[in-house]
Amino acid sequence: MDALIGALTIFVLAVFVGYEVITKVPPTLHTPLMSGSNAISGITVIGAILCAGAGEAGGFFSTFLGFLAVVLAMINIVGGFMVTDRMLHMFKRKKD
Repeated sequence: MDALIGALTIFVLAVFVGYEVITKVPPTLHTPLMSGSNAISGITVIGAILCAGAGEAGGFFSTFLGFLAVVLAMINIVGGFMVTDRMLHMFKRKKD
């Protein structure tokens, strides 16, 4: 029970710190930071695939959380690439 309370405390603090950091970033820096978060999400996908593929070793709950992590990380990656691509198109020269 103590380990669960410790893990929940770390999770809540990480959510709070993450929210505070993201809201303080100026809009001009959001796209470069999105590229960095895509790399982090790629690492998350690898870990989530390992967790989801654990099968009976982790039980149903572990497999479900791994699958959910894969889905959410992939949404983040695809969205990040779409935003980055859109931003890069804004800087291309227009053809006359």
